[in-house]
Amino acid sequence: MKPNELQQHFFRQIKSMLPTNLALVDQIADLLNISMDSAYRRIRGEKSLSFEEIQHLSAHYKISLDALMKVDANSTVFYGTWLGPGNFNFEQYLKNLLLLAQNVNCGTQKMIYYEAKDLPPFHYFHFPELAAFKYFFWMKTILNYAEYNRMCFEDNDLQGVLQAVGKEIIQTYTQIPTVEIWSVETINSSIRQIEYYREAGVFRKKESIDLLYEQLAALLEHVREQAEIGEKFLVGDERKNGPKFQLFFNDAYLGHNTILTETDGLEAVFINHGVLNLMMTHDTDFCANTRRYFENTMKKSALISSVNDRERNRFFKAMQEKVQYAKTATHIGQREMLLLPL
Repeated sequence: MKPNELQQHFFRQIKSMLPTNLALVDQIADLLNISMDSAYRRIRGEKSLSFEEIQHLSAHYKISLDALMKVDANSTVFYGTWLGPGNFNFEQYLKNLLLLAQNVNCGTQKMIYYEAKDLPPFHYFHFPELAAFKYFFWMKTILNYAEYNRMCFEDNDLQGVLQAVGKEIIQTYTQIPTVEIWSVETINSSIRQIEYYREAGVFRKKESIDLLYEQLAALLEHVREQAEIGEKFLVGDERKNGPKFQLFFNDAYLGHNTILTETDGLEAVFINHGVLNLMMTHDTDFCANTRRYFENTMKKSALISSVNDRERNRFFKAMQEKVQYAKTATHIGQREMLLLPL
């Protein structure tokens, strides 16, 4: 990569980290205490950054110069905030997820590739109670917050936050062309979590369980409808030439909740770690390798959006049957039926 191309790549990484309401040139001018014109010339690669400027910007935005300049070709630098008891804030988590989607959506050429071991979290925000349940499960079981030990699901009121931020998340995600790769296991973790709490007596009302299964079934139906026409649209909206939606069914192996995003040539890979954490890298070699992995997986999977009606209907019918069986299951022995392969 030529020096001016490297500098432009550096600024694209910085831009990808900024909220969409902040202008890159304003931030650079303020941080480096230079004029807007000088900031523009640096961003376009017309004027080289000084070593002090590179150090200041990389420290502020936490960008590894080793990774940027490929000092060690055998290493990859990831970024992320490690979530745990005491430092997880649901509203901030949602805002970070919204920022991720907004930064991709601001591009002219944009795409999200998602290999789904579990249901992609974006889909939950169509259904507030289902989204609230996922958060409750994270706090109570994954992060083990003490105040949640004796709490029932109905005690946790998250509707305000979900209405404010969750709606923005799904509206933004719906504007981005997407490839999703699902397997036979993709629905299972959500069913397991509801069943686990049902058996543990975490629900006060049977109606709460029924509602979660009804919304899970509605989520699957909405994804099926999008796959049928190969376009994304919001629940309740008319189908109007939305962004492209490609859904693949992979029955060869289980995915890893890996995300590859592309925004005007800048790629990023997000790796799921410890259920909630997302580790991110812009490393060009790692991104290129991940793209090859996605392309290979797509070749070994069946495209079930826009085409292949029989396979698509079979796939979603089997998923819906799992949900309906779980909804009517009344004892632990029946629970084994939930995990039958397609």
